[in-house]
Amino acid sequence: MISKLSKKQILVLKLLENHKKPLSAYKILDSLREHGFNVELMHVPHIPIKNLKNLSFSFFGSLKAITNSKTYDAVHAWNVPSAFIMKKIKAKKKILSVHGVYSKQVDMLHSKLTSSIINSKESEVLDWADTLTTDSKFVQSEYAKLGKFFEYIPAPLDSNKFKNIPSSEKKNQIVYVGRDSFEKGIDILRNIETKLNASVKYCTNLDWDEAMKIVKESKILIVPSRTESIPQVIKEAFFLKIPVIATNVGGIPELISDNITGLLIPPENPNQMIDTINMLLEDEETQDKLAKNGFEFITRNFSWDVLIDKYKNLYKT
Repeated sequence: MISKLSKKQILVLKLLENHKKPLSAYKILDSLREHGFNVELMHVPHIPIKNLKNLSFSFFGSLKAITNSKTYDAVHAWNVPSAFIMKKIKAKKKILSVHGVYSKQVDMLHSKLTSSIINSKESEVLDWADTLTTDSKFVQSEYAKLGKFFEYIPAPLDSNKFKNIPSSEKKNQIVYVGRDSFEKGIDILRNIETKLNASVKYCTNLDWDEAMKIVKESKILIVPSRTESIPQVIKEAFFLKIPVIATNVGGIPELISDNITGLLIPPENPNQMIDTINMLLEDEETQDKLAKNGFEFITRNFSWDVLIDKYKNLYKT
């Protein structure tokens, strides 16, 4: 099966905000190639300004697509802005994956005018794809309310990528990994930092390897998001046996069973965040329990061995 698939040409479209980011997209592409897929990633420039980033990515990508004469077996857009490029690519099969309800994300981050435009166009954009996928059952259920069927395909964790992460002594610190953005709740964490019984490391603009090194030497990963789908960094922390505290939003409860694989807290509740972090810092027994259960959960459910067949089927034409 892989030998047949390896002859297929697959083009992947994703807005890469910074080549130094901890890019799960690159990790997944590398793994697909290792499993015999012939995968190409389209590099598209964009303007790194909040209200122009997605628009410029779609515009420049569409221009690049128009001048691309190749015909692919499959084109895979990894977010809604990529769909505008996907539409113009010549391919036998067009796939759109989303990692959150896009219109709700826009509601939180942009003006009412922008939000109303996106809400009116979202359904049309989704119809450009032959196949819709998401890595979150929560997102799947939200779109089902709008009459859109999404196939649930989890993003795998490639354990081989962790082999080069050096062992290091634990430090009295907690770590945040993600964008410096309102929906991620990083402002809430910054506002309570002085009340925590540990230092805070912010990994917002680091190479993936460097970010994982800091995660590995930390006592806790904190995910203070206001809205989320399925944060890949939670899976990564589980694999590194680092306890996770995260807000009970979006798809996070699909990964974290409270007090089993991690600790869940309500969003936008700084006092609860302070109490939970400080409590866990002092409770080594619970740290060990969460680390053990998280590792077992992630290796049992999200390895490439478990999920590769889903990707084989996705790229069939």
